Amino acid sequence: MRSGHRVVVLGAGYTGMLAAIRLARRTRRMDVRITVVNPSERFTERLRMHQVAAGQELAEHRITDLLAGTGVTFVRGTATAIDPEGRTVVVDDGAVTLGYDTLVYALGSSADTGGVPGADVHAFTLDGAGGAARLAARLRELGAAGGTVAVCGGGLTGVEAAAEIAEAYPGLDVTLIGVAEPGAMMGAKARAHLRRALDRLGVTVKVGARVTKVLPDAVELEGGEIVSADVCLWTAGVKVPSLARDAGIAVDERGLVVVDPTLRSVSHPDVHAIGDAAAIRMAWGRIHGTCQSGMPTGQYTADTIARLLRGRPVKPFRFGYFHQPVSLGRRDAVIQFTRADDTPRRAYLKGRAAVLYKETVSGSPIKLYRLGKRMNVSATLSKGGRATRRPAA
Repeated sequence: MRSGHRVVVLGAGYTGMLAAIRLARRTRRMDVRITVVNPSERFTERLRMHQVAAGQELAEHRITDLLAGTGVTFVRGTATAIDPEGRTVVVDDGAVTLGYDTLVYALGSSADTGGVPGADVHAFTLDGAGGAARLAARLRELGAAGGTVAVCGGGLTGVEAAAEIAEAYPGLDVTLIGVAEPGAMMGAKARAHLRRALDRLGVTVKVGARVTKVLPDAVELEGGEIVSADVCLWTAGVKVPSLARDAGIAVDERGLVVVDPTLRSVSHPDVHAIGDAAAIRMAWGRIHGTCQSGMPTGQYTADTIARLLRGRPVKPFRFGYFHQPVSLGRRDAVIQFTRADDTPRRAYLKGRAAVLYKETVSGSPIKLYRLGKRMNVSATLSKGGRATRRPAA
């Protein structure tokens, strides 16, 4: 006869790992069995993938090592189906079937290369260590002879990647292509510093440009302009897996799981969705997917599940943004401090102080996991203050 409450966590990214480790500690004296499912045994530090692409060697972290001592079971594989009525998850098309009482859906997002012809065939992405390593190999090859690199997407991921590549390979011509000005969400002073850094590194910036086709050696822009690209890196837009939609779990128009104020599925309350996988709203608006917002959802959900198992009440999730950290190569960075809704405050950091700050941010998840096995530590920098005290409309 089955005993114990079964929790299955789908995805071992930043949010899923924190949820599993924290829940294991919160329920260590209870009969709870936690299983984490992930396609790779390697933990991907997505905050650092632009560094890998530029040829830097980073420490390798294994999911089994990070989970050691927690009692959490790791299953290597890809979740291919969910039966929310039977409460089962199918892994690798039937190789493994896992039953659950509570499901934590933390599958995250990936670069959307399906909307522009040729992007899925000719463009690199920074979705994982494998793709970043392949890009690094191509850049090393190209760097020896000289060539052109097009980074498509002017958001912060694109900015970091363009700066990192240009600094590592000064002989390459790097072009950053985006609809909006790089750092458009920042204050004027931080944005100006960011732009000066790109200029200093020799990055050509094309603003108001939309890519319509990716070719083997170029990208085509709306209006017909052709930009040479021996390498194309795609950072424009993200998509989420269709697993929840296919299972009949309520999702929004983007495929994100629709959740209530406690981050539980509105259609299946035994499913908790966190990070990039969830459509989360605060009183000030919708949360957009970042590590900064994702890890607090993992922390909150671990605490919520533990409280529910003890029959205790749960307060709604509250979150507010605190900063926008952006590396500009290894020797420069800019940090824009923000209000809860991610709009800029007057305060910002630049230069060496910002480099140290950004490195602390990028390295904090691994430290939190290790500490979290021994004590309750918080990944939440801000709950949003007054901006999140009233429920979302």
